[in-house]
Amino acid sequence: MTHTPLSNRMKWFVEARFGLSLHFGLYSIAGRGEWLRSTERLSVEAYQRYFDSFQPDAGCAREWAKAARLAGAKYCVLTAKHHDGFCLWDSQLTSYKATNTPARRDIIREYVDALREEGIRVGLYYSLVDWHHGDYPAWGDRQHPLRHDPASRERDEKCDWPRYLEYMHGQIEELLSNYGPIDVMVFDFSYWDFIGEKWGASELLQKIRRIAPDIVINDRLGFEAIKQAEPPAYVGDYDHAEQNIPRAPVTNAVGQRVPWEAWMTINNSWTFDPHDQNWKSAQALVRALVNCVSKGGNLMLNIGPNARGHLPSQGLKILEEVGQWLVLNGESIYGCGAADFAKPEWGRFTQNGRQLYAHLLEPVIGHVNLPDLLGRVKNGRVLATGTEATLYPYWNPGVQTFDSPDDTFFNFGSTPQATLPLADARDTVVRFELTEEEERLQLRERAAEEFARATARLPF
Repeated sequence: MTHTPLSNRMKWFVEARFGLSLHFGLYSIAGRGEWLRSTERLSVEAYQRYFDSFQPDAGCAREWAKAARLAGAKYCVLTAKHHDGFCLWDSQLTSYKATNTPARRDIIREYVDALREEGIRVGLYYSLVDWHHGDYPAWGDRQHPLRHDPASRERDEKCDWPRYLEYMHGQIEELLSNYGPIDVMVFDFSYWDFIGEKWGASELLQKIRRIAPDIVINDRLGFEAIKQAEPPAYVGDYDHAEQNIPRAPVTNAVGQRVPWEAWMTINNSWTFDPHDQNWKSAQALVRALVNCVSKGGNLMLNIGPNARGHLPSQGLKILEEVGQWLVLNGESIYGCGAADFAKPEWGRFTQNGRQLYAHLLEPVIGHVNLPDLLGRVKNGRVLATGTEATLYPYWNPGVQTFDSPDDTFFNFGSTPQATLPLADARDTVVRFELTEEEERLQLRERAAEEFARATARLPF
C-alpha cells in the first residue's frame, strides 16, 4: 500500500499526531449544545439574550493554551464562528461579534497570542453554515432554526447567495490576514447541494493558498474529496473522521493512504454542558490516540469551556493525565505512524523509521508474542523507564510448538514464560530497534542453532 505524496506543509501535521479543539461561543452560556438554535428552533431575537450577556473572564485564553501544552497537544483549534454566525473576532463585515458584546474583546486575538506563547500551533474553525446571516436560506433547510417558519418562505425570496459567499470568503480572508500565520483551518460542513462549488470552493481555496500557502486545511469543502481518484481543485489536505476512528488506515479510490484525523469529544458534548459528566478516562483517550497513530492518523480531542471561559476541572485533570503519559511515552506517538507489521492481538504497533513501538494494552499470560519478528528486532526497552525487555526465542523447544517458527517473544524479567504485571495499565510501551537485513539473517541463524542445541539435549 502506497502513500499519497505528502506536501511540505503537511509534514508538521502528521508528526504532531495530537491536537486539542475548543467549542466556545454564545451557546456556552446556555449549556445545551452548539446546535441550540437549531434543536430548539430559536429566533434571532430569542437567542439575543446570550449575545447581551457574553462576557468571558480575562485570561481564559491563556488557560486554554496552558491546558493544551500540559495535555501534550501540538496544535489547537478554536471555533472562530459556529453555525449560529457569532464571531469571536472583530470582523469588519458584521456587527454580530464579540467586540460588540459586554466582553468588548477580540477573543481570537487573545487565543492566538496565548498559543504562540506556549509554543502551540494555531488552528481556527469556521462554519460554512450561518443561521444569522440574512442571505443564508432557511425554509426547508436541513437544520436552519427557521426551517419550518412560514415567514421564511418570503424571507428566502430576498436571499442573495452571491452576497453571502462574498461575506463568507471575506471573513475567512480576515482570519488569515490579521493574526499572523495560521497553521490549521477547519471548515464545517458540506451537505445536500451545499457542497463544493456552491461555496465557491475552488476560488476560496485559491484565495487561501495565496494568503497562507503553508496552512493545513481539512477536507469539508466537499464530501471526502481527498478519497477520490481524481480530487477536485478544492480538495483539502486531510480526511476528517468525526466521532469515529477508522478500523484501518484511510485510503483513496486507488488504494493510496491519505492523512486523516479523528475528531473526538472528551465527554459526550462538543460544548460545555453541566449535565454531561460522561468523561472519557485518560486510559481510554491514550488508547484512542495510540489507535489513531497505529493507523497513520491524528487525534483531535475536543473540550468545551464554560460561559466564563474556564475549562471544567474534571476535564483538566484528564488532559493532564494524558499529558503525563505523553511525557514518558511521547516518543512512540510524535513523528510516528503505522508500522510495517500486522496489529498484534495484545495491542498496537507504531513506528518511526527503524524504531518499532509495541503498545501493550492488556495483560498477557506468560511471554509476549511478536509475530513474524524473529531476527527483525533487538534492544527491547520499556520506554517510560528504560528497563530492558528481554527477547527470547522458543523457550520450550522439543516439548511444544508455538504459533510460527518466525515468531519471537519478550518479557520483562529473566524467566521467559513468567506472567508479570504491566508497568502502566493504560499502555505500557516497549521500544525495539529494527535490524538490517544482514543482522536479521545472523540473528535467525543464531536462534536456529540455539534451538538445535536445546533439542539435542532432550532425553527422548
